[in-house]
Amino acid sequence: MKGYARKFNDMKLRNKMVWSYMLFFILPFIIVGLFVVQEFRQTALTRATEQAESTVQRVKSRVQEMLGVPVLLANQLSLDTDLEDVATTRYQDVFQVVDAYWSYTKFKVFLDFNSEITRVKVYADNPTLIDNWEFTPLDAKTEQSFWYQSAIGQTGRLGWYYFPSDSRSSSSMLSLVRSVYFQKTRAVGLLQVDVNTNELNAILAQEEPDIVLTDERGVVVASNRSALMGKKLDEQEWGERLSGLEPGKHELAVGGISSQVIVDALKPENSYNELNIVYVFPLESIMKEANRISVVGFQIISVVFVVALVLIYSICTVLTNRLLKFSKQINKVSMGNFNTELAVDGSDEIGQIKRQFNQMVGSIRELMDEVQASHEQKRQLESKQNEIKLKMLASQINPHFLYNALESIRMKAHLKGEKEISRTVKMLGKLMRKNLELTGKEIELAEEFEIVRCYLEIQKFRHEDRLDYELSLDPSVERAVLLPLLIQPLVENSVVHGLEKAVDGGKVSVRAYREEEWLRVVVEDNGVGMSAAKRESVLRSLADQEASRIGLHNIQHRLVMTYGERSGLTIESEENRGTRIRFSIPLEGGKTYASSDDRG
Repeated sequence: MKGYARKFNDMKLRNKMVWSYMLFFILPFIIVGLFVVQEFRQTALTRATEQAESTVQRVKSRVQEMLGVPVLLANQLSLDTDLEDVATTRYQDVFQVVDAYWSYTKFKVFLDFNSEITRVKVYADNPTLIDNWEFTPLDAKTEQSFWYQSAIGQTGRLGWYYFPSDSRSSSSMLSLVRSVYFQKTRAVGLLQVDVNTNELNAILAQEEPDIVLTDERGVVVASNRSALMGKKLDEQEWGERLSGLEPGKHELAVGGISSQVIVDALKPENSYNELNIVYVFPLESIMKEANRISVVGFQIISVVFVVALVLIYSICTVLTNRLLKFSKQINKVSMGNFNTELAVDGSDEIGQIKRQFNQMVGSIRELMDEVQASHEQKRQLESKQNEIKLKMLASQINPHFLYNALESIRMKAHLKGEKEISRTVKMLGKLMRKNLELTGKEIELAEEFEIVRCYLEIQKFRHEDRLDYELSLDPSVERAVLLPLLIQPLVENSVVHGLEKAVDGGKVSVRAYREEEWLRVVVEDNGVGMSAAKRESVLRSLADQEASRIGLHNIQHRLVMTYGERSGLTIESEENRGTRIRFSIPLEGGKTYASSDDRG
């Protein structure tokens, strides 16, 4: 050891600096650089995997939400007595069948208002039925099919499959199947609901890497690669190794390219089988930037090494001073000051490092701005999604009123042809126009009262002296704003359930007034009312997430979600004495009254 120390002391200062520089800077720098590059590569892979998992969860959530529509329809139709009558009645001739089909319009109404579904079909063991692609008599081929056997074996539960069918098209590659028990005949039928694959594809098409949705047999039912639709993964060269993968993360070659594969299972509510989401992204696209930075890093290290050997003598003192200034700037950045910028006083290695340092600080600053902007976009997206939910809830208006009103107008026109009919038609047109103009945003209370008035005028036309009404609006709250269609469904509930069942009809009273900092709204009728048990049943249904009482449940949900628990519905009723329904909205925060622009 002493011999090496003596030789080192005998070396010239130039060689000492070179060797010291190589041993204590270049070598550690190379080691650290390799470590940082490796960590960067791993970080890039980890971040890409996390983003991919987030994408899969986002797609899963949106697909689950879309599949909720056919699930809801299947549950409703399984209890539909009209459907049971059409499917199980033994018809004497073709005319009876056609008349029954013509009278049953629920399939068409639901398809018109729900783009998530392309077709509804019922199979029943009834040879008198005629196959119109909605009602189909059960044949031996269908009865022996795997999907029919699976659905019949899982009583009341839902199955999701792709299977060949005469009604199958590129826009319908996935079907919900479930057994339906017909109580009157004690027979079992099968319900088939075809999902709109175009909407599923639209969800997947928003993701750039390859992503597919398969049923439990491995058949692709939706994808952003159209060539795979309706085919099994294991029969395609691209997806041969993807078939049968368990849920989780996998790294394997897909189509000859090393890729990361994420598999996630999706099981809709009350289903006995699962769908699988398969997400594939090539590792090359993730590591490309990391590899480029690795090459650049090695190039910089090489340049620094060569230049240091040539200029070590002349730059020792300058290097020390400049590194000291550099250290001060780094300390500022380490303390969180990203607005600092180094003055580049040369074009040598230190100057390059300073430029790169400035670029790095700038990149960090831009990244922080991008993260902040991303959070803001996420907040806006969540706000828009909540607004869409409110719009969807607000759009649930029972069409039976419109049908009844039009029928009454038609009969009245047939019998009389008076001016009263013209006035009623005008009211109906005004009511329809106002409903069409609603966008889900808040409207003034006076405008909501106008909708109620139009509705009651039309109902009065129908019921004549059997219906009377009274509207009382406090002038101090005329400009108050609230969600649309909160009062009209309550009035409709009073007319349909309270007065139409009363022998002598009755009166509906609607009042809105201010009480301290609250807007109070009361809808009251003197109709048949409800028993205590019936009232308790209605109140329980308001809190039930899967309640079938659409109107009141809709209003309760919108009131609580927008204005809080204190704004929920209050129901008072006595049998043969009438019903009173109330709710309250806070008048505060500057948002309860329409702005000057809105009034104009």
